[in-house]
Amino acid sequence: MGTQRNASVAVIGAGNFIGAAVARRFAAGGYAVHAGRRNGEKLAPLVAEIEAAGGRCNGRTLDARNEDAVIAFLAEAERTAPLEVCVFNVGANVNFPILETTERVFRKVWKMACYAGFLAGREAARLMLPRGRGSILFTGATASLRGRQGFAAFASAKFGLRAVAQSMARELGAQNIHVAHLVIDSGVDTAWVREMRRKRLGKESFAPDELVNPASIAETYWQRTFRRACCKRRCIHHVNRQTSVSALYPPSYTLKPD
Repeated sequence: MGTQRNASVAVIGAGNFIGAAVARRFAAGGYAVHAGRRNGEKLAPLVAEIEAAGGRCNGRTLDARNEDAVIAFLAEAERTAPLEVCVFNVGANVNFPILETTERVFRKVWKMACYAGFLAGREAARLMLPRGRGSILFTGATASLRGRQGFAAFASAKFGLRAVAQSMARELGAQNIHVAHLVIDSGVDTAWVREMRRKRLGKESFAPDELVNPASIAETYWQRTFRRACCKRRCIHHVNRQTSVSALYPPSYTLKPD
């Protein structure tokens, strides 16, 4: 682990893959990690792993759709150390034909993937603005850019999150708050994605660069955080498998931050 910083990172949607990888990367860089997911008990192995390596990590149950819960979660991170980075990584990827997309499904997906991102971004900005420093990073997807059969609910929510990020970036950039929306335009290397591709494509093996390692994505998030000085007037970033994510496979967590 790197030298401890007097700074915290909040990871909202700290699932087993991208979210956990982001937590590990920032812990390795010396940040105090505040990780949240719907079932906080599932964070115990991640917390133990980071602490065993000499890092700092708190894991909490968090419903990112609940305004009071988000406010309390970020306030706790701020009490640990000044909140310098907030990563919104809630999923909600579902596939339903349009006639099977119920009102409940559409509303729930929007609340998870868009409304929750608005809450996280707004409250992170509220804590960062008095110091005039911070980074707010949103995880996007291919659906952030285009719809696809069966993804009306998910794509519309991800479109909305991208609009939130763009609006925040244009408003907050001049105040030294870096807002980035990172489009992960590829399958992420997880057991679930591999199984789905086996069923759909009939493949039993995959090329080394066909799926993105979550650790590579985490390294991209790390680099974007430290580009805020040169990017503060830009509105948004898109990252895909063909550019910086794949080029970073695999990253090293032993390097000290600049």
